[in-house]
Amino acid sequence: MTLTLAPGVTLIPTTKRDNAFLVDGDDGFTLVDVGWAKAPGVLLKALAELGRKPGDIKRIVLTHAHPDHVKGAAELRERTGAHILIHQADAAWLEAGRVPAEGRSGAAGRLIDKLPALHWRPVTPDALLAGGELIQGSDGLRVVHTPGHTPGHVVLVHEPSHTALLGDAVFHRGELALGPAALAADPRLRAGSLTQLPQGIAAAGFAHGTPLTGPDISAFHTFLEQLAPKQHQP
Repeated sequence: MTLTLAPGVTLIPTTKRDNAFLVDGDDGFTLVDVGWAKAPGVLLKALAELGRKPGDIKRIVLTHAHPDHVKGAAELRERTGAHILIHQADAAWLEAGRVPAEGRSGAAGRLIDKLPALHWRPVTPDALLAGGELIQGSDGLRVVHTPGHTPGHVVLVHEPSHTALLGDAVFHRGELALGPAALAADPRLRAGSLTQLPQGIAAAGFAHGTPLTGPDISAFHTFLEQLAPKQHQP
């Protein structure tokens, strides 16, 4: 079941715990994140329910190269013809088909990455992101580089609606949080990275958790304000 997060931005749950986002643009849709291996079928079913066809997805922007965001990427590109974009700092992970040992700060994270279930079919991106640019054809989707969870993690800000698609920069599973430090490449960077977000965010979409819109967005702003001092802690 899809949810309209903001004008031109649609949330699609790919599992009970994972979300992807469709952003309407000049030439079709930009998809933000894919999901696990079964996600392509879920996404294309949702697209059909919207009265659209697979080829209407023109590009796939990956917020970062972790399996729950990219495992279905190769199949979805084959089924849609969409171009895949990722930040240049995560491109090698995407092409390797797994998170490297240095990609997690904690032993638990490094251990789970050895499991074959958390590996994916290697994908060579069609274009690399640096941060700061607008995604061509997306009607105002701005890339904000937010390293910490991974070196190349990005948040996508839909400027027309002031909507932030946060990937794993922030989780909202009952409460707002940065997520497990052991699963992050460099958890010390995460709070500081969020200071790069623009002012005036009116809606927030999370890869994991319930979106915040309307008056509820105040909780997100409060979270950022409380987090700000932590960026200076070791």
